[in-house]
Amino acid sequence: MVPPPQRFPPELKSPLQISAAQSYGGPARPQESPPRVQEKARRPSPGHGPRGPIKAAMFSEVSAPREGSSSLLLCRPGSEDPEPSVFDRVQPAYSPCAERFKLGERSFNRQYAHIYATRLMQMSPLLTERAQQKWGADVRVRKLCDLQMGEQCCIVGTLFKHMELQPSILKEISEEHNLLPQPPRTKYISESDELILEDELQRIKLEGNIDVEKFVTGSVIAIYGAEKNDGKFTVEDFCTADLPPQTPRTTLSSDRFVLLLSGLGLGGSHADSMLALQLLVDMVTGQLGDQGEQSGAATISRVLLAGNLLSQSTQDKDASTKAKYLTKKTQAGTVDAMRLLDEMLMQLVASVPVDVMPGQYDPTNYTLPQQPLHHCMFPLSSTYPTLQLASNPHQATLDGVRILGTSGQNVKDIQKYSSMDSHLEILENTLRLRHLAPTAPDTLGCYPFYLKDPFILEECPHVYFSGNAPSYQAKRITGADGQEVLLVAIPEFSSTQTACLVNLRTLECEPIRFSSFSAGDDEESEMNISH
Repeated sequence: MVPPPQRFPPELKSPLQISAAQSYGGPARPQESPPRVQEKARRPSPGHGPRGPIKAAMFSEVSAPREGSSSLLLCRPGSEDPEPSVFDRVQPAYSPCAERFKLGERSFNRQYAHIYATRLMQMSPLLTERAQQKWGADVRVRKLCDLQMGEQCCIVGTLFKHMELQPSILKEISEEHNLLPQPPRTKYISESDELILEDELQRIKLEGNIDVEKFVTGSVIAIYGAEKNDGKFTVEDFCTADLPPQTPRTTLSSDRFVLLLSGLGLGGSHADSMLALQLLVDMVTGQLGDQGEQSGAATISRVLLAGNLLSQSTQDKDASTKAKYLTKKTQAGTVDAMRLLDEMLMQLVASVPVDVMPGQYDPTNYTLPQQPLHHCMFPLSSTYPTLQLASNPHQATLDGVRILGTSGQNVKDIQKYSSMDSHLEILENTLRLRHLAPTAPDTLGCYPFYLKDPFILEECPHVYFSGNAPSYQAKRITGADGQEVLLVAIPEFSSTQTACLVNLRTLECEPIRFSSFSAGDDEESEMNISH
């Protein structure tokens, strides 16, 4: 059992302090430090080890001048050593904006047709306005029931992509076909795929100038063309809702950073990632490096964990089908992993605010929006007011910068049913469609909303991310009305040992890599912490 957090002794100060009163407007709690942090503080600094110095190039532009000696670290000051410096962590203005993703009374008795009808009803006025801007104010906007043969007009509707390779439970259980289950694929697109546009009453097949492979079911668009004699609509041009309006960013006087992290994969077999994760925690909390690195770490105003905190190997899909007497004394695979997560979070939240989003393999509901993890699973870290258990998708405003993102399920689902491979391309595509998860509820599970579709983007974010990507990617895009958005694909930490650092002042992003030597490497190999 992990003992409760202890205070720093009077002669030993925490390198990075955070005031709960400044962050949350309430009375300040005594600064507490987890036992593991104290233990590292008493032993020689990790900045210099038996294998040689650890390379640390963090925060090169914002670090304080180095003292030139690695002795000025977090070790206990001797009689001749100067008192170590204490850096105050920057305190950002934080406001969560994810209420629309929180479910109140839950009912699964409704049909999913309601969410498509609501989506089309909400987006039709936006697309009609965009169509008039693109094709002229006098363009004819028709319902499918009012189409006239050969008339050039515009129609607004929801796309349905007919795919022969798409998995279907009806095909698998059909006695008539007696087919074997289709093996899983990385992509389900083929040359025989067709696009069909639906409105409130009818549907029509599309052909012509439209990329069938790129679009997915659930996208609401406007198309321009004419109906031909064969009953198909020949598309000459199309448009999406494009980027929504954006609130201007607040001008910051100094650099402030948000650390984005996903795919910790706790409970898995990646030993290297555990070492890299502890290095990351030590870096953020100021236990790693000299005063220059500690000063730079103090500019990290928040840490955001974007899902898949636990490994896929912790999932026991057969547990629900086994007899109870066979599993009576069996401990779920997630228990130890959650204990590890709680201990890791306790080290972080003692020094910095942390947002925790659930992911595909985490113990919460499966359908989007995923609800926050329950605080009872975090007996150690939940005692700190700096722990924020968030939903997936998650949205918040930090120092005037609106941050929005998911744990990656929506991006990976679109990747399977379209020709798009890049996570950044899919992020940009969903942003221009003004919809976070167009494939929900067709191929991506979601709650059966019926009054409003919460995945429609009503305001443009400044930072838009997705978690659990195979590699790090980032770029900035600009909208027609001057919107600026930073797109970030956060790599899976368990396989890449990489996190992302976003500068809130400049909207620039850079990766931080915590790579370590492997057993086969030379004994003199060095750990590398670089960006």
